[in-house]
Amino acid sequence: MDEALKLENQLCFPLYACARRVIGRYTPYLKPLNLTYTQYIVLLVLWEEKEATVRELCRKLYLDSGTLTPLLKKMESQGYVIRRRNADDERVVTVRLTDAGEALKERAREIPGRIAGCIELSEQEILSLYGILYKVLDQIGEEE
Repeated sequence: MDEALKLENQLCFPLYACARRVIGRYTPYLKPLNLTYTQYIVLLVLWEEKEATVRELCRKLYLDSGTLTPLLKKMESQGYVIRRRNADDERVVTVRLTDAGEALKERAREIPGRIAGCIELSEQEILSLYGILYKVLDQIGEEE
């Protein structure tokens, strides 16, 4: 067998499997809030900034607008966000948090600590992992 084609030699596989497992750990905490993981990360940005354009959300979350637009539509129907087209440029859509979306922040406050408790890494290992993962993201660049 060609060594390059062995699953154990693929960098993408442990990244993929790890991401799936970590995201899966969020499910029991997000389900009572009626949120998916992707909705949760959108809210993380909006809790910090109160509003953002769809383009800014795509860039920060490494998502394309085809993924984000239906998700934002759903979040708007749930009453968590409001989407508005820019009067000067209809292509620009701003997403703003509603009071209901802001209220979820308090209910979600415990989630990061609970997730951190699932993964036993030292502070140095966590910082190293962040650094490596963001370095990979920066080197790979945007999706075509």
